[in-house]
Amino acid sequence: MTAPVIAIDGPSASGKGTVAALVAARLGFHYLDSGSLYRLLALFAQRHNIAWDDEPGLAAAAAGLPVEFADGAVWLESNDASAAIRSEEIGIGASKVGALPAVRAALLQRQRDFCQLPGLVTDGRDMGSVVFPAAALKVFLTASAEERADRRYKQLIGKGDSANLPRILQDIIDRDARDAARAVAPLRQEPDAFLLDTTELTIDQAVAQVLRWFEERQVSGL
Repeated sequence: MTAPVIAIDGPSASGKGTVAALVAARLGFHYLDSGSLYRLLALFAQRHNIAWDDEPGLAAAAAGLPVEFADGAVWLESNDASAAIRSEEIGIGASKVGALPAVRAALLQRQRDFCQLPGLVTDGRDMGSVVFPAAALKVFLTASAEERADRRYKQLIGKGDSANLPRILQDIIDRDARDAARAVAPLRQEPDAFLLDTTELTIDQAVAQVLRWFEERQVSGL
């Protein structure tokens, strides 16, 4: 039996990770934050002096990246990297390494291996287009750049980190452009993906909508 997949794609800071994790919890499905793999690779490269534009070096590192998802944490080389991969710097690095074709190819099968019964909810930028093109449900989750910048700003301030709202907004605009323009697996809404704009929605409302779409497709046999 093939495990059903809910693929949630969208730009940075759109809330797709939070929504995907909650949908997975509600359904009892496995959850994959694909972006964490690229963040982990960027962090690994930084720690091992591999430049973020060294495609052969990064691809080799990606193929054997020593990562583990366990106990609610992300582990890199047996160390908890959950907090380290969420820095703005590593986020920018993830966008850069993720634009390299050889890197994406090296991580493709590793992502597909997460698809196990009873099902998988995954979020990223090419989950529905490349990694799981036959997903039972595809969602393109977005919000205005201003709203996403404000959310990221509040998140950083809430953790006690320093943050500059205009800089965050510019970083988001730059990353959107970079992700949409890359040659391999560009960020885009697939024709068969539902558009979910969360600019004016609460997290609970967004989760409820995804669950409704999934239930409707299950009932209809799609």
